[in-house]
Amino acid sequence: MPEKRLRKVARVILLDPQDRVLLLHGFEPADPADSWWFTPGGGVEGGETREEAALRELAEETGITDVELGPVIWQRECSFPFDGRRWEQDEWYYLVRTRQTATSLAGLTRLEQRSVAGLRWWTSAELSAARETVYPTRLAELLRTLLDEGPPGAPVVLAPENA
Repeated sequence: MPEKRLRKVARVILLDPQDRVLLLHGFEPADPADSWWFTPGGGVEGGETREEAALRELAEETGITDVELGPVIWQRECSFPFDGRRWEQDEWYYLVRTRQTATSLAGLTRLEQRSVAGLRWWTSAELSAARETVYPTRLAELLRTLLDEGPPGAPVVLAPENA
């Protein structure tokens, strides 16, 4: 059986000075009622490193460039249908801090323009109380642990998620 090829992805847990996390509100282009919240980030392109991809994706998706890139705090594999295909991903989540809270969606790709409704800053309490779908699915719990205990000494490997 051939080994599945995972797309290398860099994601960002972006925290502002009040420890709020920035999430994008996405939806299935063919069915806008199918929506969820997710962290900024995306695929590694060309010869860039995951760190470079994290910073590029953050700038494109949020307009935020004044950041302090921290360590990889979580890793996970996931598989999900989106825009007529199945995505198989190996995701690394970087802890990133910023003082810049103004955002812009001007750098979105064509696909993102068709599938991103906006973004917002969430407190840990708001995230814990949310009834909407959020990815990764344990983000509220993971964020609370991160804020209470600080970054882990080594990346925490999260359970795979398959939709």
